[in-house]
Amino acid sequence: MQIAAIDVFQVDLPYAGGVYRLSGGREYQSFDATLVRITTDQGIEGWGESTPFGSTYVAAHAAGVRAGIDEIAPHLLGQDPRQVERVNDRVNQALMGHPHAKCALDVACWDIWGQASEMPVCDLLGGRTAARLPLISSIHAGTPDDMRDRVQAFRQRDYRGHSIKVGASEAEGGPALDAERIQSALADRQKGEFFIVDANGGMTVEQCLRLIQLLPAGLDFVLEAPCRTWRETLSLRQRCSIPVFWDELIDSDVAVMSMIAEDGGDGIGLKPCKNGGLTQCRRQRDIALAGGLAMSVQDTVGSEVAFAAVVHLAQSVPTAHLRCVLDTRDMVSLSTAAFDCAIEDGGVRAPSTPGLGITPNMAVLGEPVRTFH
Repeated sequence: MQIAAIDVFQVDLPYAGGVYRLSGGREYQSFDATLVRITTDQGIEGWGESTPFGSTYVAAHAAGVRAGIDEIAPHLLGQDPRQVERVNDRVNQALMGHPHAKCALDVACWDIWGQASEMPVCDLLGGRTAARLPLISSIHAGTPDDMRDRVQAFRQRDYRGHSIKVGASEAEGGPALDAERIQSALADRQKGEFFIVDANGGMTVEQCLRLIQLLPAGLDFVLEAPCRTWRETLSLRQRCSIPVFWDELIDSDVAVMSMIAEDGGDGIGLKPCKNGGLTQCRRQRDIALAGGLAMSVQDTVGSEVAFAAVVHLAQSVPTAHLRCVLDTRDMVSLSTAAFDCAIEDGGVRAPSTPGLGITPNMAVLGEPVRTFH
């Protein structure tokens, strides 16, 4: 089996909630998605997606995804897409770094491999667990009461996890406002719920320490991506009793290994777009498990194709180490594909259909913006 053609599609995904607000005054209303179709000489089509969270979340942007694919795609023609490690060798020889540009191509190869072997991707990733995967909401920064109301709205939809965004500037209210946000969001906490307080790298060590001192004892949450740099995060970790998860700073095998070696945190966020696709995430999952870390499996943002990759990856993580998955479908108001993955009893399960189990909506995707054959 060989890769015969690669088609690239571009779609704008409007944020379903109007305006999404992060620390540092960052705001997003729409996301520029790149979807890839790889077609083999046997007629099998595989799909992948890479949708960066704008250009100010990590070192990634949508135009860079497509420029990176321009560099990589010609080197993949004629390769066997089922040989995902060898495909990754070719990808890395063609372009150094830029994991966001590699993700969609990698995921599409896994989709083909699953279809060709008549197995769902989660089984190829190591085998599915029996667990239903708990979903986490994404509660962007707002007033304390507004954030509490949005947590409750997701709770009524049976979400078991909630990611609370913080990182108010001093002019907005600083750590005092963030402390109010956290207490309000956790006020109605239910048994079995899991809370992440996520600064997306938008706080200094000093601000984090002030925030912690303002909180009452006994609040149960993990602090995710508190600071922008490696040094700041390690400094905070040494003085912080709250469990720390790493996200934006974890984008490679070396980053996971280094974090474990330096005892820098207690968990990581795996995101195919940020981390370079399923091949890289599989390896980083295993390194994290060897280090005893907990993990969430999410993606920066995206449509059904991105969510399908998240679900299959999460379904392969041992239940004791998995905290939550993000349903990117909820974040955008445009559907790019059919994906049979209903929310039941507080979570989802990967479908048993071969590959990712998605059916693209070509009426939405339109014509490719690039083709390689």
